[in-house]
Amino acid sequence: MSEKKKTGRRKTQEFKLDGSEIIKKIQELIHQGNIRRIIIKNEEGKTLIEIPLLLGLVGAALAPVLAAVGAIGALVAKLTIIVEKTEE
Repeated sequence: MSEKKKTGRRKTQEFKLDGSEIIKKIQELIHQGNIRRIIIKNEEGKTLIEIPLLLGLVGAALAPVLAAVGAIGALVAKLTIIVEKTEE
């Protein structure tokens, strides 16, 4: 399930998923290329982690970030991912 909101030149998209699906979804989103920031929230709406993505952030630089996201996914059953994209 996703929801889109437009805010100026940036667009946000929201995904609600189980903790076990989070790594796969974030990797998929990063490969899309136009992601500016990823925010992960718990069921109550509390922000757990906010990940700013720079244009050059790829490969080995993402490993620590994905490890942290995996740990969060293991601890929390339901998560919301908010993705901020730049519009083309």
